[in-house]
Amino acid sequence: MSAWPGKYVIGLTGNIATGKSEVRRILEKFGAFGIDADQLAHQVIAKGEPAYERIVETFGTKILAENSQIDRARLGQIVFGDRTALAMLEAIVHPQVRKIVDHQVRHADKAIVVIEAIKLIESGYPKLCDSIWVTYSPEQIQLKRLMEQRGMTETLARQRVSAQPDQEEKINAANVVIYNEGSLDDLRQQVLSHWQKIFASS
Repeated sequence: MSAWPGKYVIGLTGNIATGKSEVRRILEKFGAFGIDADQLAHQVIAKGEPAYERIVETFGTKILAENSQIDRARLGQIVFGDRTALAMLEAIVHPQVRKIVDHQVRHADKAIVVIEAIKLIESGYPKLCDSIWVTYSPEQIQLKRLMEQRGMTETLARQRVSAQPDQEEKINAANVVIYNEGSLDDLRQQVLSHWQKIFASS
């Protein structure tokens, strides 16, 4: 049972470029209320938002763009090559995101909720959710997607991939593993199969 009475909560995670967002969108089409915690993390670092001042104090004004907003690319250059710096950033951002997620789950107008977060396991969500779903893709597919879909250089793509935990760590914590190595239709069929197993009789 999740930490939110009356809700069945799926915690959805997976490393970069493994298809988390696509799985969330599929689940939303099946009837779930979707929460993108990674997008919320972008919101809470905006100027005037809760995490902004602490991030600037921690990493300096060199991370700011001309409009005084945090330049995520500049910040990323610092934290994605330094695990200590990344941990410092997460310690500022994650508690703020958790507050918003809690509010959104409690006020969701649907009984099934999916929370997508790249650091879902590390942020302590497994003990709050009914089920943990993990997306998996081989590293070469991750790199290809980052370069083709996000325009990254191979060097930057490899940096982003290597900055994340071993995928096996997430798989070991999963109730459901979605292997995203083929077509979008293949992905949808996998998600549908697991959805039906959980909710068909409810």
